[in-house]
Amino acid sequence: MPAATSLGLPNVRGRVPLLAGLAIDSFGGGCAGPLLLLFFNKVAGIQLGTAGLMLTIATLFSIAAPAAVGVVIDRVGPRNIVVAAQFAQGLAFTGFFFGRSIWVLFLCSLVTTTGQRVFWSAIFSLLADVADEGERDKWFGLGGMMQAGGLALGALVAGWLLAIGGDIAFLVAMAVNAVSFYVAGLLLLRLHPSHHERANQDSGPAPLLREDKTFLVLIGANTLLALCTMMLGVGVPVYVTEALTVPKWLVGVLIAATSVVLATGQTLVVRHTERRRRTNVMVVAGITYAVWAVLMALQLHIAAGWVVPVLVLATACYAFADVLHAATNNALSAAVSPVVGRGKYLSYWQYSFAFSSVLAPGFFAQLFEVHHELPWLVLAGLALVASLTIYVLARVAPRLSSARI
Repeated sequence: MPAATSLGLPNVRGRVPLLAGLAIDSFGGGCAGPLLLLFFNKVAGIQLGTAGLMLTIATLFSIAAPAAVGVVIDRVGPRNIVVAAQFAQGLAFTGFFFGRSIWVLFLCSLVTTTGQRVFWSAIFSLLADVADEGERDKWFGLGGMMQAGGLALGALVAGWLLAIGGDIAFLVAMAVNAVSFYVAGLLLLRLHPSHHERANQDSGPAPLLREDKTFLVLIGANTLLALCTMMLGVGVPVYVTEALTVPKWLVGVLIAATSVVLATGQTLVVRHTERRRRTNVMVVAGITYAVWAVLMALQLHIAAGWVVPVLVLATACYAFADVLHAATNNALSAAVSPVVGRGKYLSYWQYSFAFSSVLAPGFFAQLFEVHHELPWLVLAGLALVASLTIYVLARVAPRLSSARI
């Protein structure tokens, strides 16, 4: 199909339930995710710093999920793991809808963060399972596009709910996300990826991760970049609504606009950077994240008339960095993973996102309470450290220097 080929799209026949499930799941996440900290603060009456710390602790308890998934994924199958994660998160957001006690909300936070970690630890193995020969990277890109498209629509709804105000807006967001998880789980039950059996050589024991220093350092660098990606949903809604004098509905528009870029650009990035090193693409992403963070910090020091234009410019920088990172990071991890135990390595790679999820709420909330621009300045420095680390690593590790899209 020439049109699909020119757009960098894979063959999707028989795999539409997977794509629909990803989009619906992300729609709910786009609706509820940006409002979660504010939900704890406005509806449950929990102080912002305490809410951020609570989410950080809950995410910390989920830190073992990628390793656990790595142990069982080849026996249980990635589809079954992803479905279980969807239903678990649906139950957690049902709890958010009804619960008000800090302990109930903490328990729901623990379930949803663990479910989220399990989902991300298995979804890329599932995408690899359903991909035709030679189309794995395209499936990583297309999966990200479907998620970003759902996120964009959900973010628009989140912005609309913020504009409405009141407790009901936050409760609607929690309910929508719960339903989206249930629907996505049911759709994925219809997926039967048995037409592509996992290769025998991919089911053996993975090399000990602690002995693979290159991969460990790469996980560390990607953790810093993943922290940047978390800030769009964790930091931007609070920063825009609490620190800037702009309409609250702008939050949804900015997140939606970014998601549209991700929804339309990832497979094109894969196609147009196929002759470039993945590590170079990651370095450029890190530098652009740093520019975005600096522009966000400047919002408090410019004339009021420039706030919205600079905010739009900053969001454009973020979108450019995020589409590069989203289209490249998982493909890079797959390319440098050993053939034996690749599914396990892809699960381990999710530790970069697990660590950043642990750090993000507390990182932003605590620094924000010290000074509103401080989280952005620190984030810019961390993004540059990540870029420098990947740049140096690519020149000393042969596995990375040869890794291309």
